Amino acid sequence: MTRSDFLRLMAGGLASAMLARPLAAAGGYDFWFTRLRYDSGDWDVDQRMPSNLITSLIDYTTLRVDPKEHVIALSDPKMLTAPFCYLAGHKLVEFSAAERRNFERYVRNGGFVLVDDCNHDIDGLFARSFEAQMGKIFGAKALKQLPNAHPLYRSFFKFDGPPNTGLELNGWGDDLVHDYLKGIEIEGRLGVLYSNKDYGCEWDYDWRNKRFLAEDNTKFGVNIVMYALSV
Repeated sequence: MTRSDFLRLMAGGLASAMLARPLAAAGGYDFWFTRLRYDSGDWDVDQRMPSNLITSLIDYTTLRVDPKEHVIALSDPKMLTAPFCYLAGHKLVEFSAAERRNFERYVRNGGFVLVDDCNHDIDGLFARSFEAQMGKIFGAKALKQLPNAHPLYRSFFKFDGPPNTGLELNGWGDDLVHDYLKGIEIEGRLGVLYSNKDYGCEWDYDWRNKRFLAEDNTKFGVNIVMYALSV
């Protein structure tokens, strides 16, 4: 099932049977940013990041973009209608049964989740616990390194691989530059994109300050969203 098939399904009988507000009632937008709230850990991080990504999508693409961030509990069936979801944090990730069920259902049926480790390390609490959750849901070997030739890096702007963040060497993580991202593919389609690079913190500034940057560092976020909407 492609993501477009998934969205049509969610907009149809399944969504209207499950949800009080089906996809068709989402204001006619092509995209809206959905942050997933989960009961463990600290999900409410990098609060200005969504506005930066949203303004970039408005500036660079022709998508009809909802200007507001939407926060939905991972355990809430409403998250199944989102075209794109974001999950991040620093602390323990321990999904409840309902959270685990919705995460798996969403990804297996065409959804896309960007997961960002705010610790920007490879063996911290968030990294270890989130990767363990993915192993329980999708299998121990499901999370794999993405090659730099992956279509994600060419979906809108061109990148040679994942852009580095200033926080990787200057922050309080493992002081390494992580030169690849990981992902989980379902039938050849990327459903989970997993980053140890802390893009959330890198993009967490007032959107009006973009004009002071030599290069808009949220362009890679545009690639992520455009890829998510295209497969």
